Amino acid sequence: MSVIRDFKDLLVWQKAMQLSIKVFVITKKLPKEEMYGMSSQLRRAAVSVAANIAEGHGRNTKGEYRQFLGIAKGSLAELETLLLLSKEMDYLNSNTLTETLDLVVDCNRMLKKLIQALK
Repeated sequence: MSVIRDFKDLLVWQKAMQLSIKVFVITKKLPKEEMYGMSSQLRRAAVSVAANIAEGHGRNTKGEYRQFLGIAKGSLAELETLLLLSKEMDYLNSNTLTETLDLVVDCNRMLKKLIQALK
């Protein structure tokens, strides 16, 4: 097991960054009329995951850290909902949806384990 010096060493943060990048690539392909709607909401939800992991890691107590990890989990649920809606609106194909949801599932699993480890 490697030493965690800061949030960038956390595998869950690294996975969340991959997810954010994937979402940014996806949103570049959405219709222009969704720039301030679906695209913006997808991006904010995705970025919120990695940002809350980082912010939680920088907090003073385990309780605060867990709180921010919980917020990250909420952002994952929001992101999953938006991705499913994007598929229903025919903005995403099935392969892109599956690949992205796999990253969501991975992040969620890793967050659950980290939250458990902090109890």
